[in-house]
Amino acid sequence: MSCLSSKWVLVGAIVVAMPSLATSEAASVSALPHTDDAISIDGVMDEAAWQDATAIDIDIETRPGENIPARVKTVAYILENGQKLYIAFDARDPEPSEIRAYLRDRDSAWNDDFVGIVLDTYNDERRAFEFFANPLGVQMDLTNDDVNKREDESWDAIWDSAGRINESGYIVEMEIPLNQLRFPSIEGEQIWGIDLLRFYPRDQRYRFSNNETDRSLNCYLCQFNKIQGLANAEPERDLEIVPTLTGSRTDSTDDPGVIPLEEGDADAEVGVNIRWGITPDLTANLAINPDFSQVEADVAQLDVNNQFALFYPEKRPFFLEGADYFRTPLRGVFTRTVADPSAGLKLTGKRDKNTFGVFAAQDDVTNLIFPGAFGSDSTSLDQGNTAFVGRYGRSFGDASNVGGLLTLRDGDNYHNYMGGVDSRWKISDQHSAYFQFLHSETEYPNETAIEFEQPLGSFSGDAYAAGYEYNSRDWVVWAEHERVDANFRADSGFIPRVDLVSYQLGGGRIWHGGEDDWWSRLEWISEWDDIHDENGQLLEREVETYLFVNGPLQSHLEGGVIFRDVRFEGVTYDETKMVLFGRFQPKGGLVLGMFAEYGDQVDFENGRLGEELRLSPDISWNVNRNLLVRLDASFVTLDSQDGENIFDAKVYDLRLTWQFNSRSFLRFTTQQYDVERNQALYDDEVDEHSRNVGRQLLYSYKLNPQTVFFLGYSDQFVDDDQLNGLTETDRSLFMKIGYAWTP
Repeated sequence: MSCLSSKWVLVGAIVVAMPSLATSEAASVSALPHTDDAISIDGVMDEAAWQDATAIDIDIETRPGENIPARVKTVAYILENGQKLYIAFDARDPEPSEIRAYLRDRDSAWNDDFVGIVLDTYNDERRAFEFFANPLGVQMDLTNDDVNKREDESWDAIWDSAGRINESGYIVEMEIPLNQLRFPSIEGEQIWGIDLLRFYPRDQRYRFSNNETDRSLNCYLCQFNKIQGLANAEPERDLEIVPTLTGSRTDSTDDPGVIPLEEGDADAEVGVNIRWGITPDLTANLAINPDFSQVEADVAQLDVNNQFALFYPEKRPFFLEGADYFRTPLRGVFTRTVADPSAGLKLTGKRDKNTFGVFAAQDDVTNLIFPGAFGSDSTSLDQGNTAFVGRYGRSFGDASNVGGLLTLRDGDNYHNYMGGVDSRWKISDQHSAYFQFLHSETEYPNETAIEFEQPLGSFSGDAYAAGYEYNSRDWVVWAEHERVDANFRADSGFIPRVDLVSYQLGGGRIWHGGEDDWWSRLEWISEWDDIHDENGQLLEREVETYLFVNGPLQSHLEGGVIFRDVRFEGVTYDETKMVLFGRFQPKGGLVLGMFAEYGDQVDFENGRLGEELRLSPDISWNVNRNLLVRLDASFVTLDSQDGENIFDAKVYDLRLTWQFNSRSFLRFTTQQYDVERNQALYDDEVDEHSRNVGRQLLYSYKLNPQTVFFLGYSDQFVDDDQLNGLTETDRSLFMKIGYAWTP
């Protein structure tokens, strides 16, 4: 998808225009009743306690309709017992056979029917917790940072849910322990913002709520109605102790095709992760000898003719707890830089208008990215470092804040210290602005600095970014400015490009379809970018314009054109590209997507202009309730201006998952990376053909996000001009057990 479209569509459960803080002054307040009766979470509302619950109608369609009556009836019931929050949804459907519900791993049922609750537990209209479940009880949970307009599904809470489809629709029940939430410690009753939601995917993906949405305003949490209750709430002791046991054995070879696989030693590690909710708004995490390995393979990306390092998201639970506390306009914190820690400690919390987070880790490996104006390089040093990150923020006004960030990495003849300030200012219901300044001090080991052409000795640099945004029902406008010195380094973050001064200006018009229109939303966006180095030399200048359409079959289509001047190795190249993207859902369990790009492209390996065709299809198909087939692929062809082929590259990521139930699955993954090059058109010696193939078989059982069992096998194969076919380079067996114990 184009970079433009990602600005206007949240990736998680909620895709909405944002309402006004002023509406909260007239928000209705519903009582949150207390019960001492037991409730069984089984998808059947047969307990007497539900008779005393507050019933709230989810009766407003906010998308694609604009605050019109919901097309189907949904009622949510809510109550608490002093330690847990209970919510039940009675979701009626005139055609129960059309309900879309599949067994999935958690956080992956976004294309299904589902219901859920969003809780602004501080009632400050800045941050919320989201809990959703499909009609079979498959869980999805997120955090919502409304100041930075980000939803994060990597956050995982321990809660319970169950769902059942019946003759009139479906029932979903939820039990959310209060110790999984953060809320203020106060005397008397809590007042929380609440949004109750139902997503109803048919020809369109309908969104129903208990709150109206004003699309002309730029906030979401500020529109919520309220619930009041939980007088002097005292949740259960929030202490989780998670011992882990991991075992693995890897057979490998340093010279494929010459030296056979050498049998590796069996390795077993015992560790422990401790999470302690010191108070409802202060949480500590301690990891001793943790297993920070990733169980599942990252999605394969095509790394050919790229200038800069690829980004991979964080997946490790220790770093996901409170991750949104460390986010800033510039990506100053990227926890995957902590590669192999022997111990880690983290503290996150919120008191009144203050938020803070710190973490420290002793890392046994030092991973480095060396950024530049035209490309980045990387290496891994076989030496340890001590890493520290501190973040403080203070809110003011209506959803505005100011804060500071400090990161430290220190090792043998190496250090990187970075610090700075930042702010986001909500000027009004349509206007907002942000700013960040960072300063870094860095020193690399001499041999590393020489090898990667970095400055010798200690050096320093600055980075800053500022921007303005206007969002209303029908118009969007933004302006951004960024400057990053050549000697700026964010070794605890992810800033792979430096020595730049950039300006960006964009805007667009939005049209909303009516009941009689075949389309539900139409958007036109244009953007201008200008990037120079610190000496004023042009690096890139770009003008792009796009048209977006949402229509039947839950379709999203976009098309655009890009005009770009790119400077590389002293030469400025003119690029013109056409971009097309489409995604639609022809039936319940099948989603089809395709990204296509055609036009001029600089050949960065050989310094010339070529012609590129890029196709990236993706398929997600629930063959039945248990079997899911997912395919992500990319095909890239680059030809010279004379029509000769320079390279053909392709990557496949195919995953077959049999989901036994909402807690366990068996998944087979195969990834293939294949590149064919025309050696006659390369300045340097390259392989005519290179191929990498990786496979993984994984069994997963998750009683909850921390009580888990994984058992898997993986292998790797390579092929190039020096080998006669695919040759195995690695073979691994692994097992992990984790158990969340709550004393």
